[in-house]
Amino acid sequence: MIDDDVQRRYSAGAMFFHWVIAIAVIWNWRLAENAHHAADRAERMAIFADHKALGITILVLTLARLAWRIGHPAPPMPAGMAAWEKALAKTTHVIFYVLLIGLPIGAWLANSMAGRDIDFFGLFTIPPLPVGENGGLAETIFGIHGTAGGLMIWLIGLHILGALKHTFFDKRGGLSRMLPFGKA
Repeated sequence: MIDDDVQRRYSAGAMFFHWVIAIAVIWNWRLAENAHHAADRAERMAIFADHKALGITILVLTLARLAWRIGHPAPPMPAGMAAWEKALAKTTHVIFYVLLIGLPIGAWLANSMAGRDIDFFGLFTIPPLPVGENGGLAETIFGIHGTAGGLMIWLIGLHILGALKHTFFDKRGGLSRMLPFGKA
């Protein structure tokens, strides 16, 4: 018989993807912020090169996480959650996936329209997508990318607040569901 606590906890693979992607997203946000405050163009471009490569890494990890999720469904939501909390949780997760996939693809598209390839940490080059060059549209997409990245950070804050609420106020083991220890 499977322990009830195990049934309420996410799988080890889901935990791995969750935390690696979370750290990568926050790191990538900091890279973008640092690039905007770089001393000169060369430093800014070097930081943005890492930002782009990490963005592609996040895309690959997110697709792998979705593939994992197909074979390893999420545990049921804790009993006693209000309908609005369940709806907000589901909506937040869908928006996360849209952003985790859309931000890197949008940036790759914008780079392609700007005639740039993506250097993947000096290991190899990711070629531009087969689209025509359009600097104006590339800049528009980069602007949307920046706005959506800011939305991602706010969404992360909401997600953290929800996890803390469920853990410390509701006593539903919110954080423990995504950690290999503690009572879920």
